[in-house]
Amino acid sequence: MRWRRNLYAVTAATFIGFTGFTLVMPFLPLYFEQLGLTDVGEIALWSGLSLGATPAITALMAPFWGRLADRYGRKIMVQRSLFSFVLVMGAMAYVTEPWHVFALRVFQGLFAGYGALALTMAADSAPREQTAYAIGVVQTAQRLGPALGPVIGGVVAQAVGLRNAFFVTSAFYLLAFVLVAVMYDEQGVVARVGRDEPARRVTFRNVLAFENFVLLMAVIFGLQFVDRSFGPVLPLFVGELGAPGSQVPLLAGIIFSTAAGAGALGNQFCGRLMARLPARRVIAGACAAASGGVAGYLLAANPWWLMLPTFVFGVAIGMATTAAYTAASSVIPGTARGTGFGLLTTASLVGLAVSPIANGILATTSIRAVFVVDAIILAALALMVSRLMITAPLTPATSPPTEEI
Repeated sequence: MRWRRNLYAVTAATFIGFTGFTLVMPFLPLYFEQLGLTDVGEIALWSGLSLGATPAITALMAPFWGRLADRYGRKIMVQRSLFSFVLVMGAMAYVTEPWHVFALRVFQGLFAGYGALALTMAADSAPREQTAYAIGVVQTAQRLGPALGPVIGGVVAQAVGLRNAFFVTSAFYLLAFVLVAVMYDEQGVVARVGRDEPARRVTFRNVLAFENFVLLMAVIFGLQFVDRSFGPVLPLFVGELGAPGSQVPLLAGIIFSTAAGAGALGNQFCGRLMARLPARRVIAGACAAASGGVAGYLLAANPWWLMLPTFVFGVAIGMATTAAYTAASSVIPGTARGTGFGLLTTASLVGLAVSPIANGILATTSIRAVFVVDAIILAALALMVSRLMITAPLTPATSPPTEEI
């Protein structure tokens, strides 16, 4: 079936792209050392600025690129983004100063955003009853790629060196570009979502006015905020629970991998669950389960006991995320999905950017306070969705009037 071929193309390109990104970015501090920096503070500063620049700028640009995708097509916008990564990653191998890396990362942020467009393409291609499945498959690729990327990147860096690893990453993005160009057929999608009708588009204000949309943006922000809160504190918490210092990196890595794998399972299970239950119950139930999973961290007596609550949390957070994107997709007209998913991506990226900072500060008082706050946020999301989300949301056919843009 054509929609499955499109889904496989988008999923493969997404997995390759997200894997490629994490081949080298975790090792950026080591690259700054190779560029001549010796002071740890300077290395940390340039690393933080460079790593934060791309998601911050992408958060601002995602709705803009989504809007252009609604007007000119998703495929060409994804190809534009992937090809810019080919150029930027290749150029990274030639830098000689730390500011060169920062400048390229800023440029990368201006042209990034293929992750949101990939979700849009998956939702556009799939039949309505398969939307949750399609979004879940792409989100699984987005979750597993970063989980495997650092491992592959470590092997590549050791084999060819950090500088040459950027060429390998560039090749990854080139492969993703070719996959989308050759395998993704946009013609059938155009006919199905009605892009052959008169070119009328909704504005950002229209999208925000769709039933449940602002609520779902808040849910996605909250889920990403909690999901990213573990990075600054989990290794410290593992040590606090009595793990020997030499074992802390290994145990923390296993727990992070468990969370990633469980999240991927949650992405996959969501489609089946939403075939039986309304989105409101799925999202609220998953947020409540995730809250219980995080609360389980407070009861752990040793590091290995963290595996069970981590698995529960991962599955639940994956289900809630896929359900939120699917629910949002159901209220956005096909000709405005790029704009809508761009706004959802902005909410997600803001959560990603704010979480490590806020939770790093909170952890200065107590590491356990981070988990308490996470549990409260997830419980609040569950209550908010169960009380405020409309059970029979507007469909694209009954959405607010559109305006020319």
